[in-house]
Amino acid sequence: MTGDNADGAYDEGGPALLEARDVSKHFGGVTALDSANFSCRGGEIHALLGANGAGKSTLVKILSGVQSADSGEIRLGGEPVSLSSPADAAAHGVATVFQELSLFPHLTVAENVMIGHEPVGPLRQIRRRAVTEQVTGLLKRLHIDHISPADLVGDLSLADRQLVEIAKALSHDPRVLILDEGTSALGGQEVQRLFELLRGLRPEGKAVVFISHRMSEIRELVDRMSVFRNGRDVGTVPADQADENEIVEMMLGQRVEQSFPERVSLDEQAETVLETRNLHAGERLRDISLSLRRGEVLGIAGLEGQGQGELLLALFGAYRRIKGDVLVRGQKTRLGTPWRAKRAGLVLIPEDRKSEGLIQPMSVRDNLSLANLDRLSRLGFIRGDEERRFVDRVIERMNIKAASLDQPVRSLSGGNQQKLVLGKWIETGGEVFLFYDPTRGIDVGTKQSVYQLIDGLARESKGVILYTTEDSELVGLCHRVLVMDDGTIVRELAGDDITETNILSASLGVSGSRGEGDIDEKREVTV
Repeated sequence: MTGDNADGAYDEGGPALLEARDVSKHFGGVTALDSANFSCRGGEIHALLGANGAGKSTLVKILSGVQSADSGEIRLGGEPVSLSSPADAAAHGVATVFQELSLFPHLTVAENVMIGHEPVGPLRQIRRRAVTEQVTGLLKRLHIDHISPADLVGDLSLADRQLVEIAKALSHDPRVLILDEGTSALGGQEVQRLFELLRGLRPEGKAVVFISHRMSEIRELVDRMSVFRNGRDVGTVPADQADENEIVEMMLGQRVEQSFPERVSLDEQAETVLETRNLHAGERLRDISLSLRRGEVLGIAGLEGQGQGELLLALFGAYRRIKGDVLVRGQKTRLGTPWRAKRAGLVLIPEDRKSEGLIQPMSVRDNLSLANLDRLSRLGFIRGDEERRFVDRVIERMNIKAASLDQPVRSLSGGNQQKLVLGKWIETGGEVFLFYDPTRGIDVGTKQSVYQLIDGLARESKGVILYTTEDSELVGLCHRVLVMDDGTIVRELAGDDITETNILSASLGVSGSRGEGDIDEKREVTV
């Protein structure tokens, strides 16, 4: 396992450009970092690994000036520095792409990218032409030709917003670039273009701190890996000497034998719980006919942006006007609003937990209760005892780590936020669960929880539709896979035909068959 060092710029014995020495951080009675150490050299791409809650995000926030350490020292270029704010970090040459994006939806791409450091004229007026020219150059550097500087960020897809966030970080011409799950919403081609750009930073002597839970990306890109667990650094190894299973063991403190649970057998005579006939919705979705039985996990595959998301949103009532028929338990059903979809027994686990799945300033208790108010209230008043029992039950079932029920969800780790989104919907009594890329940006331990949850729903005779950008999850979890292209279903795979090679072949519109050359990674461990 090795990064691409063909340019020869990475010096294994070079001095550290960025260092954290004995850094500690506490939030009340919770220790986020405990005398943690980390260093990254100039010309190096360095992976920072660990389960959610291991302290990675806290360290990133300290290095980015968002939070201050309780103790310890940060050094840049060998000199101690005080990073008291993001602007201070940017002034010292540290730029960060956070896992949760920080863009303004009502501003343009150009305004978001250059906000706070726009070129100005002699009277301090913003030179808008210069702003547009600089942003155009940044987008060209990222090989982005489908986004205009004049586009409103709120009109962009999640993947495109992530690209804008990366352009925003690069606009500061940083000495140190930190990517906290910076590829989690990107497709394969976009990831490769970003990797090309990151490799180009090596000969400039810049440092890249790269956080990802996709081991394939880490294998391909990085020079060294540092692993954190429970707020402490537990080891740093060169990428070409790292064993994946050992890395996972370092992250979790235990062995992981397999990624996916043993798939439950599908009853061919089981009731069809959901069916669509010639469904059309939105601008892209067309002529979708599918069926889902009780106990079945039905995968949705294809290249990014081929209508998979629109399909899930249409089934959850996000489109008021749809053509075609939707049948739930054999009965034609109108799904014109999410409320109607929920009443019919459909549940959506959304793509973006921050903006679509949770209300960030509200507490753990309130977020968990929101989807179940009809069951927890009487005559318009919430029954406190019933709510407490419900919340405790969800927290125990999902193993959510929170200091208290009144803790704002924005202060939870990404993995615990995702568990909370899943937990609040699991208890609604739904019959059909629509999963929209549920493992994006979460660690191997939390992924295991999601896999077990999906398997548990199937064993409870629920129907599951799973759209994921990780084909290995489709191979390991699904009874059937429908491959989409240009808003319609182009191929169905079942049984032994569900392989990553066949999924990719169908997505690209070429023939594929199962043979000796196929990739069979039903038990691949990902981090």
